[in-house]
Amino acid sequence: MTSEIEIGRYRRARRAYSLDDVAIVPNRRTRDPEDVSTRWQIDAFTFDVPFMGAPMDSAMSPKTAIALGKLGGLGVLNLEGIWTRHENPEAVLEEIASLESAQQRGSNPKVTRRLQELLAAPIRPELIHERLAEIREAGVVVAGSLTPMRTQEHYRTVLEAGVDLFVIRGTTVSAEHVSEGREPLNLKQFIYELDVPVIVGGAAGYTPALHLMRTGAAGVLVGFGGGATGTTRRAMGIHVPMATAIADVAAARTAYLDESGGRYVHVIADGGVSTSGDIVKALGCGADAVMLGTALARAEEAPGHGWHWGMEAAHERLPRGDRVFVGTVGPLEQVVYGPSHHTDGTSNLAGMLRSSMATTGYVDLKHFQHVDMVLAPYSS
Repeated sequence: MTSEIEIGRYRRARRAYSLDDVAIVPNRRTRDPEDVSTRWQIDAFTFDVPFMGAPMDSAMSPKTAIALGKLGGLGVLNLEGIWTRHENPEAVLEEIASLESAQQRGSNPKVTRRLQELLAAPIRPELIHERLAEIREAGVVVAGSLTPMRTQEHYRTVLEAGVDLFVIRGTTVSAEHVSEGREPLNLKQFIYELDVPVIVGGAAGYTPALHLMRTGAAGVLVGFGGGATGTTRRAMGIHVPMATAIADVAAARTAYLDESGGRYVHVIADGGVSTSGDIVKALGCGADAVMLGTALARAEEAPGHGWHWGMEAAHERLPRGDRVFVGTVGPLEQVVYGPSHHTDGTSNLAGMLRSSMATTGYVDLKHFQHVDMVLAPYSS
């Protein structure tokens, strides 16, 4: 059942909620945090925490992907960013961090132009091999990401380099993309022919998510226009609040579970999940895991040196993102496991999640998806 409200005489709209609009509430039972498990499994891979490092140059490098993997999460490397276009990416990242900025947050045409120039360099297949080999040799799960536009061109190189999980990530990804100018990526056929599990998205609604699940994807990324660096909402007028988006896609997961006779597709919140409270509420809305960009870009080891940006910021014709200063809060291990010296949910993300689960009486993530929730009459 859905309810719509009147915008004006001509249009009605469905009310949607952001993560700031909702809160979880305790029930009759509490648990000891030591009894709580935050383990998450997708396909044959099990992780100690349901955290994926977003494939953003400012958050994930081969080294930080390895570090996150050793901490029990999953780092996803952007395979069409700085790391696969430049032989010496550290120097490029230092330059980006040092670019003049009139303010710590907001649009700067000079910064945008330089990002566009740096990401105009061609993707080099040998660098894809080299970066993924570095992660594989460390003994952690290897995951790389391409946009739908680049997938057909580079996926064979990615598979030859050896990935365990393949991520197809765009602002929005459709199972029914229509183009008169070129042959679109046939997701269903593509996923069927691959030997590795595929995570695909973003999707922000029940119907598009259900169609993506029918392609055979192992996971669906949820989110559109909600990330800290994105300006899609301002530039294109398109945005779906995350609490509603996650809950809608979780409903599609349930429908597909029945339709397919038991095939479970994981729902991964991707965007607008910046603090431990956001993580808790995203999982409470029905997500199986979260993809973290800003939260990990705050780590001292993050390649952005306290700055954070996404691929959309460097689009050659329609940039839809800013370089944002997020600062640093401590080493990556403290960001994930603590100890925390911050009161705002920016470090000890796993500890805060464990504590929230214990406070509401849940011992595993699957059951926590059924936690009681309320609409919060305040802004978090």
